[in-house]
Amino acid sequence: MLIDIHGHCLKTKGIPLHRGDEPLLWTEILLEMHKEIGIDHGVLLPIVTPESVCRVQSVDEVLDIVQASNGHFIPFMNVDPRMMYSNPNADLEFVVEYYKAMGCKGIGEMTANLSFLDPRVLNLFAAAEKNNLPITIHIATREGNIYGLIDDLGLPRLEAVLQKFPNLKILGHSQTFWAHQSSDVNLNNWGGYPTGPVARPGRITELMRKYPNLLGDLSAGSGMNAIMRDPSFGYEFLDEFQDRLFYGTDLCQPKNRNSDRFFGLRDFLNNALAEKHISKEVYEKVTHLNAEKLLGL
Repeated sequence: MLIDIHGHCLKTKGIPLHRGDEPLLWTEILLEMHKEIGIDHGVLLPIVTPESVCRVQSVDEVLDIVQASNGHFIPFMNVDPRMMYSNPNADLEFVVEYYKAMGCKGIGEMTANLSFLDPRVLNLFAAAEKNNLPITIHIATREGNIYGLIDDLGLPRLEAVLQKFPNLKILGHSQTFWAHQSSDVNLNNWGGYPTGPVARPGRITELMRKYPNLLGDLSAGSGMNAIMRDPSFGYEFLDEFQDRLFYGTDLCQPKNRNSDRFFGLRDFLNNALAEKHISKEVYEKVTHLNAEKLLGL
């Protein structure tokens, strides 16, 4: 079984993400893509902040898609920490509680281009922790012309949040997050896809060893690269953190059919199992059992 921890789609075909580009995936196409890959269930992450796309999506639209999918899709809510007058004391618990009652299993993908330590962001983290909901976070390197919560090299702001909210399960995601897989990450490559052997121990390994509430979203090119750039390290990483890693794709446009993220991670995991680089137990946890446990499926 495959459960995809990270996906996006609209109810119907919409406006292109940028002039001359493709639109965000819509339900019919994403279902086709999931069938090709062999994905049994997929988490849908609404995009509610304006930084990343020219069309924001309501949580209610995702709930409609989920309801029509006969159990295929799993809903996350998303909450812009600036909503309700951009007040750091806004009652975001009310919003989180409402959509949790509607069946949402987590929060994200969080893409607001604010500091990890912005009071409005901390307000949302507190609401998520109180409601025992995991949160998927896209981490960014800077403010402006980018999306995602802002951190510094070495991820000190992420660590501060992990300390402040020990019961908040954070699904780390993005180039900035996974570039820290290697200890030689630097200002020239921390926003991209570093290649070559992983220098150990990397910052992600350090943080995951220290904070059990940090989880790994292996979706997109960034998550794949984190375990595939240095396969011998990747197998060890999968084994050490087998209870906290999650298969994902981050499919978001039709052209993803032509990218590594379409079959890449699935094939890597299948080959690792077939060649006995990872155990069947590790394989099953990463591909679906961890997601079932995290999301209460």
